[in-house]
Amino acid sequence: MNRSTIGRPSQAPTLSRRRLQRGALGIAALAAVGSLTSCGLADAVGDEDRTISIIVTESAPFQEPTEIAKDLLAEEGWELETTYVTDIIQPNQVVAQGEYDANFFQNFAYLDQFNSDHGLDIEPVFAVYEAPGGLFSSEHSELGDLPEGAQIALPVDTANNGRGLKLLADAGLLEIDESVPVTELSQRDIIENPRDLEFVEVDQQSVAQSIDDVDAAFAFLRLASEIGLGPEDTLALEGEDVALPFTCVVAAAPDFAGTEAAEALERAYQSEEVRDWFADYLDGVLDPAFEVDVDAAWAEISA
Repeated sequence: MNRSTIGRPSQAPTLSRRRLQRGALGIAALAAVGSLTSCGLADAVGDEDRTISIIVTESAPFQEPTEIAKDLLAEEGWELETTYVTDIIQPNQVVAQGEYDANFFQNFAYLDQFNSDHGLDIEPVFAVYEAPGGLFSSEHSELGDLPEGAQIALPVDTANNGRGLKLLADAGLLEIDESVPVTELSQRDIIENPRDLEFVEVDQQSVAQSIDDVDAAFAFLRLASEIGLGPEDTLALEGEDVALPFTCVVAAAPDFAGTEAAEALERAYQSEEVRDWFADYLDGVLDPAFEVDVDAAWAEISA
């Protein structure tokens, strides 16, 4: 797959691992007829081995840490090839196909649901930050002001669909089946809806843009920030009790974890420079999740 057809590439060359491997074979053939010296061939292969390709959401909490990581990796002799996209489907597909080494755009819950829906085995490699969301409204200042029949926008994907419902239930506007985990919660788990709230399901990347079109909407803070809204503008904000499944991770195919490249990538993303960036962004509302035991979390979430 040509990366330029997926999203906006960085200035670095955007060759997939397969294309790089084919290039290495071509170099070897040229060396056999004397076109390259043995030293030159070794240098070419070494360059290939020090390249990591990653596909990333084009949004500040993903993009800016990635650019910091790229600079830090360059100091260690690595080249981080980046492609930025707004799509939430292709990043897992192209990693599964071997076109990219890793991706950075999703949380544990979405990855688990995507694997289940598409028969993939992409795994989280390490965690980067917690990504809370909240209910926003341009018409109402409190959840109690929501009228009968109010329209509420929710992310359409299963992994994030129930987060707004949980906040509404916590506020007493709905009764839900409390035995259902928030990562699986949906409208079918509503037991009582006394205000006849109407739910409009929207692509997660577009929910923030729908705030003016509905009475209230559940949106990720990182997306709300792009239209000038912050935690202080929420009608209700998620707490620590639901943080883990919605922690954003760098993910890859199973054979990438434990490699030298994966370890270098983790050091760069979990650096003090990245921690400092999150401390400044939105007054520090997105907490770094560097200490999360990814293996234990993934075993619990994907069970």
